[in-house]
Amino acid sequence: MAAPLAAQEESRPEAPPPIIDVHFHATLESSSLGDPICPNPQQFLALDPSDAPGGFFGWSQEDCSPRLYPAPPGEYLSTLVAEMERLNVTAVVFGDPESVHAYQQAAPDRMIAGTTFASEPDTDKAAELRRLEDLFTDGGFKVMGEIGLQYQGLSPSDPSVDEYFALAERLDIPVAIHMGTGGSGRANVLMPTFRASMGDPLLLEDLLARHPKLRVQIMHAGYPMIDNLLTLLQANAYVHVDIAGLIWSYPIEEVNRYIERIVDAGFGDRVMFGTDQVAWPGLMAHSISIIQNAEYLSPQQKRDILYNNAARFLRIGSKVDN
Repeated sequence: MAAPLAAQEESRPEAPPPIIDVHFHATLESSSLGDPICPNPQQFLALDPSDAPGGFFGWSQEDCSPRLYPAPPGEYLSTLVAEMERLNVTAVVFGDPESVHAYQQAAPDRMIAGTTFASEPDTDKAAELRRLEDLFTDGGFKVMGEIGLQYQGLSPSDPSVDEYFALAERLDIPVAIHMGTGGSGRANVLMPTFRASMGDPLLLEDLLARHPKLRVQIMHAGYPMIDNLLTLLQANAYVHVDIAGLIWSYPIEEVNRYIERIVDAGFGDRVMFGTDQVAWPGLMAHSISIIQNAEYLSPQQKRDILYNNAARFLRIGSKVDN
């Protein structure tokens, strides 16, 4: 005989505390990043110009546990949503509107829509601005990102893209800007226009001076430019950072040192959790565990990084205490 409904409800495990991942990608099932990986590799390989690129972004080939695997063909999104439900994750998902809408349809209550602007020299800027305004006012999009100007060798303060940031400020839309880390050998192996120098957080100063009410999310926490990052955070109260990508693609000791430095400098309420999710459903649990197991963080600081800071920045929820 089945247990009474009240008893069934009491026996169900409580959902874990909510988590916000501020840096997700609406990746296609055919993503080229679908090989198994070892997170937090210990070494990036040196290459000779005559070598073929070795490993994913130059990572060394290591034995590891856990090794992260892609989902079976055709099952990535459904597997990803199941993990989000299990871990109680809501994510800001970036991509073209069609792909983002597919993610929203798969999990309407767990996806926050984000998209960016085209910045190629031949872009019809007036049409692009109209398209974006429609998406952010009537299309349900909440974040402008991922803005990847660094891949084009452009500063975020470059005048050629200023009208897009002016639009975001006018509409009170936060912007998420790729800054810092780009993978080993990015410029001379994969993307010749990528410039590491364009990831310097201090390059945001002119942009922020022109648009003082702009809410800015520095993706990857501007890694590894910690001193310039702290200088910018001290001067600009509306700037936050995410630790996506950084949290799993560098040695764990280095990841913890970098996050600890930000928190020890007094900016623990500016750090937001993220994964840079592109291919491996298990990446969420692995990345969350790094914060949960960080001995240098108090229980409340962990809650703030995993949820509260992003909820405040995105204006989507109230504070959750540890």
